[in-house]
Amino acid sequence: MPKALFLDRDGVINVEIDYLYRIEDFEFIEGIFELCRHYQNLGYLIIVVTNQSGIARKYYNESDFSSLTSWMIQEFYKHGIIINKVYFCPHHPDISGECYCRKPKAGMLLDAQKEFNIDLDDSILIGDKERDIDAALKAGLRETYLYNEAKDITISKATKIVSKLDEIWKK
Repeated sequence: MPKALFLDRDGVINVEIDYLYRIEDFEFIEGIFELCRHYQNLGYLIIVVTNQSGIARKYYNESDFSSLTSWMIQEFYKHGIIINKVYFCPHHPDISGECYCRKPKAGMLLDAQKEFNIDLDDSILIGDKERDIDAALKAGLRETYLYNEAKDITISKATKIVSKLDEIWKK
């Protein structure tokens, strides 16, 4: 069974900007390519799981999200990294109602597990919010990292809180 490196997008892959949908506003976080290359070389699938409530809020649409996602995947490819899939939740409970996929629910991770037959027990998730960690734990992942560059979070259910991505793979 394959294992996966699950990544939240905003705040892990790219610098957090509220409701990001334009390529010109996208800025990769330092170390993301090296992190992904390391885990890809170890045989991990690279899967993105991202809440995108900006779609429900009508700040941008699924086509805008798709365009940015295609560009992002190509940028990873230019660095020798294959993003196996991007799962996204376009919902917001106050606007579109409850759903099974919005983190902290585990829907996107469980969908990935079904599609790729992933060993969740040996997979890893990196998120920047506690809801990312909660989703991973609900899905059965044992190894989780909370990325917090500002170092202003000191308590988490995550395996470890890190302020630089290389703290995860340069153990």
